[in-house]
Amino acid sequence: MHIPDGYLSPVTCAVTFAATVPFWYVSMRKLDRDLNGQHLPLVALVAAFSFVIMMFNLPIPGGTTAHAAGIGIAAVLLGPWAAVPAISVALLIQAIFFGDGGITAFGANCLNMAVVGPMVAAAVYALGTRGAAIGARRRVIMAGLAGYAGLNAAALLAAVEFGVQPLFFHDAAGAPLYAPYPLSVAVPAMALTHLTIAGAAEFIVTAGLVAWLQRSNPELLAPRRAPAAPKRHLRLWAGIGALVVLSPLGLIAAGTAWGEWGAEDFTSEAGRAAMAGASGGVAPPAGLPGGFARLAELWSAPLPDYAPAFVQNAPLGYVLSALLGVALIVAGIGLSAGLRALTRRAG
Repeated sequence: MHIPDGYLSPVTCAVTFAATVPFWYVSMRKLDRDLNGQHLPLVALVAAFSFVIMMFNLPIPGGTTAHAAGIGIAAVLLGPWAAVPAISVALLIQAIFFGDGGITAFGANCLNMAVVGPMVAAAVYALGTRGAAIGARRRVIMAGLAGYAGLNAAALLAAVEFGVQPLFFHDAAGAPLYAPYPLSVAVPAMALTHLTIAGAAEFIVTAGLVAWLQRSNPELLAPRRAPAAPKRHLRLWAGIGALVVLSPLGLIAAGTAWGEWGAEDFTSEAGRAAMAGASGGVAPPAGLPGGFARLAELWSAPLPDYAPAFVQNAPLGYVLSALLGVALIVAGIGLSAGLRALTRRAG
């Protein structure tokens, strides 16, 4: 679901970025006003979880992959507004350092996964748990459904962004300049991926975590909870540490996620066959889309595909990338909190 550079026109990138900016602004204001910065350790924890869980690629029939995104648990633990910066930070680290999601498409990816996904998930969870006790089984089921709905809402929006590209952005001969497949292909392909395997993974992850929190940290599920002491988060950080160690399991799934093919896939026989197989048998354009060719190599991530060049062992490189990503998230959120505290004192 991470839209790479080259798949969206500059106009689409600008529009989706502009649409996301108000949500970033309001969410940061709410974080300062409502949470007063005291929940930032939990924001960092959720951001780190979202980053790591997205590294667990799952095999999809047709030869592609997909993953959960932590949208559901972010909405449940943080609420929709605090989930916006949490997931946005994870997406920013992925894009800049690992090339997972494009720099130009950063606004679109955040709109899909950090704004629309959590907003939908939070609404489903709130409606389904109204009047339910913290320990009620209904909260577990509704948390899973919230994650499922949020992930699929984000996937649907991404599919629309992909699918409108050939309609509005093509050359004089009608060949697409950016994403090659129309809505009639993009929407079913993304739906197949996320209504099944990826959605099920998001359901299981979210419901499982809420069930565990009901027993171990029920105060985190209270809608108007007081900030938990950092030591209360230690078991959660230990869980993220375990996920980091297990992250090489994400390497088992072969194939590329739908809509994340590289330039070589457009031009190689095997790549074109894989694209067609994942797109209902519809072959991609004969040549590399012109706009895609101009934007695809705009940014060269230092550690592309979570594979540091200085590490020859792929699983070890994956673990080191996960560790680095988590460290960067914690450092970034900590630095942001420190700067805001200095600004408030100076004001």
